[in-house]
Amino acid sequence: MSTEAEKTNFIWDAIEQDLKEGKCERVHTRFPPEPNGYLHIGHCKALVADFATAERYDGLCNLRFDDTNPEKEETEYVDGIMEDIRWLGFEWNGGLYFASDYYQQCYDIAEDFIRRGLAYVDELSQEQMREYRGTLTQPGRNSPWRDRPREESLDLFRRMRAGEFPEGSYVLRSKIDMASPNINMRDPVMYRILYKEHHRTGSDWCIYPMYDFSHPLGDAIEGVTHSLCSLEYEDHRPLYDWAVENAGFREPHLDKYGYKTVGPRQIEFARLNLTRTVMSKRYLRRLVEEGYVTGWDDPRMPTLCAMRRRGYTPAAIRDFVDRVGLAKADSVVEFALLEHCVRNDLGGKAPRVMAVLNPLKVVLSNWAEGKTDLLEIENHPDHPELGSRRVSFGKELYIERDDFMENPPGKFFRLKPGGEVRLKGAYIIKCERVVKNAEGGVESLVCSVDLESRSGSEGAGRKVKGTLHWVDAAGALPFEGRLYEPLLADEDAVDEETDRKDFISRLNPNSLKTVRGLMEPALRGAREGDTFQFLRAGYFCKDRDSTDVLPVFNLVVGLKDSYKP
Repeated sequence: MSTEAEKTNFIWDAIEQDLKEGKCERVHTRFPPEPNGYLHIGHCKALVADFATAERYDGLCNLRFDDTNPEKEETEYVDGIMEDIRWLGFEWNGGLYFASDYYQQCYDIAEDFIRRGLAYVDELSQEQMREYRGTLTQPGRNSPWRDRPREESLDLFRRMRAGEFPEGSYVLRSKIDMASPNINMRDPVMYRILYKEHHRTGSDWCIYPMYDFSHPLGDAIEGVTHSLCSLEYEDHRPLYDWAVENAGFREPHLDKYGYKTVGPRQIEFARLNLTRTVMSKRYLRRLVEEGYVTGWDDPRMPTLCAMRRRGYTPAAIRDFVDRVGLAKADSVVEFALLEHCVRNDLGGKAPRVMAVLNPLKVVLSNWAEGKTDLLEIENHPDHPELGSRRVSFGKELYIERDDFMENPPGKFFRLKPGGEVRLKGAYIIKCERVVKNAEGGVESLVCSVDLESRSGSEGAGRKVKGTLHWVDAAGALPFEGRLYEPLLADEDAVDEETDRKDFISRLNPNSLKTVRGLMEPALRGAREGDTFQFLRAGYFCKDRDSTDVLPVFNLVVGLKDSYKP
């Protein structure tokens, strides 16, 4: 793999050209989420691009909340987003800002646009504006109010600000070109009337700027040099540049840090599309509100708070984003790649322990009553520095029910009648008898133990083909295991634009399975968020729902890797 210094992409190439040409003296990016939900894995591509780019060039990265829609924005999401960013290992060294910080400045610029004939107050309804806007193949038509006198538009705009008019009665529109082949340039709305309480400004404002107006101005005001965004904003770039230029930020000037700049440059990259999950905030909200999941941090969700709770690591997520890379064309990434990255990271550091998800009792016929052997078992086969632990071994044990078959197929190297297996770190046992219940189901096994086969002893050299994990019945801890699969049952992407498929009908009925198992006593001291490899089962993380009586462990990812690079 190439070193960090050797890595490059088309965004960094463009930035280096800008530096070479003197368009900026210091690289300054920003991450601009809207606080109307929690961050999900799809946001990570932009998040890492913004922060990592600033880090690469020893520049600055702002965190700015684009809070121009008070109907859906909440302080809860602001706090959650900041926590997620810090969890991933980033800090906004350029400062923390809100679009609402610039409401007055944006308003003043809007008044200036009116005075210069670049904006006008319109009375068309939303339906009429859509009609006048035209289509992708037909030009739009001028609004009857497009040539309203500037003084009249200025007066109406001030009265909109004062709260004299109802919602929907007036809007402020840019005056650009209704015949433009780019439909986004056909006199887009700059301000609308909205009587909604804002999470920061309360009821101070009743008109709010549109994203396409406030966003480029926010970038310019903060001294951002490179506005990195997803590909769906490519057609909005001319409008972005129009706002920046007409507000006077394209002229060479010094930013607030004293560095030369000619204003922000927008560069687009392909968004992250992932199979077997949902990444539309609207759809995720529906899952939460309609009770398909337990909340935004349900471990099945693609939100970062959910992934943190499930046991995904920041290193794994950053590795995933790095492997996906920055490209100009949209593509769909396999969910298996994300799991691969998680598995790679945990494999090198998660301690190994034994837990039985579906217990089957084993009684050792030739083991003395009351006898206990204390076995020394390593915590990680590749990392002796992680030490070892002492595990008790007694007359009654539990193994996985799936590790025994009465009538097994060929090449079944686990336990069967008359068959032998080695118990991890312990002894070789042989199945002598199967005990069944009244219904004919297997209730327990009676096995003999080879007392000379203890791991680490001279007799440990005797070979058998199967090795099983186990738990000593004495002191075994009951636990709840939550086994997760992807949200969606199929690989098809969710069409968020047209909703051709109802994604609810595609939810995986097996996305959560709960089991009651037994684990070794060493896990008694595990804390919330601690992650272990349950031998032969997968990686598990202790969940916040745990109690002193019943700890809960989430399946982070299984051991089997289905991803093929």
